[in-house]
Amino acid sequence: MVPVQWYVWLGLALFMVGVFGFLTRRSIIMMFLSIEIMLNAVNLLFVAFAHFLNDLRGHMMVIFIITVAAAEAAMGLAILVSVVRNRLSAHVDEIKQMKG
Repeated sequence: MVPVQWYVWLGLALFMVGVFGFLTRRSIIMMFLSIEIMLNAVNLLFVAFAHFLNDLRGHMMVIFIITVAAAEAAMGLAILVSVVRNRLSAHVDEIKQMKG
């Protein structure tokens, strides 16, 4: 059996990759992907601890997080499509303000 510390280190590495990608990239699409990597790192830790503790609440939380992440991705991509149609750019630096 794989020790739980390995999952913690892998989750930490994935989360740090997501943070690094979010802070260094200027494309909104890459920022969304970085957020998804961070959410999946947290999901990995929930599943690892749920398996280690023989508890189903971690698995239920992962299903909830996946649902929220799918809704976030759908809403974020819809906003991105409307911004790209109006501004012709998907870079954060070129989008100064959003007007309604």
